[in-house]
Amino acid sequence: MEKTRKIRFLPLFVSPVLPCLFRVITTLCLFGLTGASSSVSEKDVELRVGIVQRFGAKITDKMRLAPTNGDRIKLRFTQGNQQKTLTTANPVQLETVMQKLSPPALQEILVLGDFRTFETAEDSATKLRSQGIEVEIAQPERWQVWAKRDVYSTPLLRRLLLQSLKASGQDNGYLDTQILKETPQLSWVVNNEAYKSDHLEITTDKNLIRVSVGKNLNQPRLYAGKMNLQPNAYGTYTLVNQVLLETYLRGVLPYEIGTKAPKSALEAQAIIARTYALQNVRRFDVDNYQLCADTHCQVYQGLNEVSTSTDQASADTKGMVLTYNNQLVDTLYSSTTGGVTAYFSDVWDGEDRPYLQPVVDAPTNIWNLSTQNLADENNFRQFINLRTGFNESGWNVFRWRKESKLEDIITDLQRFLTLKKSPYGKLKTVEAMSIVKRSQSGRVLELAVKSDIGTFVLHKDEIRSAFRDPISTLFYLEPLNKGQKNIWGYAFVGGGLGHGVGLSQTGAQNLAKLNWSSSKILQFYYPGTQVTMLSEKLKPLPTQNSK
Repeated sequence: MEKTRKIRFLPLFVSPVLPCLFRVITTLCLFGLTGASSSVSEKDVELRVGIVQRFGAKITDKMRLAPTNGDRIKLRFTQGNQQKTLTTANPVQLETVMQKLSPPALQEILVLGDFRTFETAEDSATKLRSQGIEVEIAQPERWQVWAKRDVYSTPLLRRLLLQSLKASGQDNGYLDTQILKETPQLSWVVNNEAYKSDHLEITTDKNLIRVSVGKNLNQPRLYAGKMNLQPNAYGTYTLVNQVLLETYLRGVLPYEIGTKAPKSALEAQAIIARTYALQNVRRFDVDNYQLCADTHCQVYQGLNEVSTSTDQASADTKGMVLTYNNQLVDTLYSSTTGGVTAYFSDVWDGEDRPYLQPVVDAPTNIWNLSTQNLADENNFRQFINLRTGFNESGWNVFRWRKESKLEDIITDLQRFLTLKKSPYGKLKTVEAMSIVKRSQSGRVLELAVKSDIGTFVLHKDEIRSAFRDPISTLFYLEPLNKGQKNIWGYAFVGGGLGHGVGLSQTGAQNLAKLNWSSSKILQFYYPGTQVTMLSEKLKPLPTQNSK
């Protein structure tokens, strides 16, 4: 076993400028569940989901909105000082046109950190808030923590904060400064007349809207509910779908677990997808919506692929959520665990959840984690070379080996570290790589890279951003020479796809084939939890954002 290197972390800066104001998100109140309602079966929850997040980022961006057959689409917007409403049975194509700004405008953000995931960004935000620094979480591309714009609202305040952070040893912050000479504005044509606005409300009588974007203008997706095309924090626009929770699930299940999964696996997926949505509505506060529609949240692509099997699973579990001590659970899940689930802190920074812990992903006891800890390199290599007896055995990403040339590794690191604003982005060569620390579930916690300009350490889930080949952090490294005197590259030898925390979608399907019920499957992956009907008595799980 390699010797673990200890790293000393500097204390966070305590800002004397303003006290931190904590905004507690009370989920059930936010969703409008009144005292007269005992469950969502009486009143469904409405979500705001960003289905097109950065429309207008490219001048060539195009979007088409259309009603279904026999229906009409209604557009409400403001032009000048006038409220306008347009109604048409024809598709409406939107694009953005650049409007010149006179004089040019200063746009400056104090970025306090760049992160691969919301979970780690939220942990950083929590630490900064606890020191009196007001922040907000954003996702212009990667997740970022920003100094709160309406608090640090002048160049002087932003620079004073940045200077103080650097003086205390916090070097992650930087100013993102741009002089904007033009800005995108929405543009469209109805009945041969052109219109422009920066906000658009879209409805239809049938409550169904077809949406197509970019190169797929002839491949529309069907969504239920209303739409808002609204400005976001990045100078572009987000198309937000206002959709009822149970309808939203109809557009999640087919894309997350598929329509052919066994019944109890579909039911388990429905329960955790419902819980996940309710527990994560805070993610896009900065942009005035709640959830995204990709793997940074849950994949949601509307109603094109709805099926009897997934609809039945949603209906049979309507209103059911997963709870722990009468609180909504953080129901994280992934495609394939690689044979063992992980602690929350194995993958992200932040506090562990008592129900998210390492579980050998097999229907029978084939490995004892208490006596064969996977933090030990020898134990891990023995485990990762096992192929039979697991819930995911035979699945194409259960075990994998990916070889990377040193040139490709260097290119990957340069790209990642430059994006992260790390000084190591200027590296030219990689002399060696090694796994420094591994968790009890076998996940890589620290990976050291020795380069021509120094040695640095990659942590946890950011490793998946730094290299293109590993599809999880459950792997070991094997140096390759390929007959050469010097190192040709490295093999990443591992298992699983995704973070590996919580339920395995592949594993759940195997357990369902073994006649496990949905509740038994959920107990297996989230020990100590229980399935409960959503009601006003339930509390949102305390998050790092609300402590």
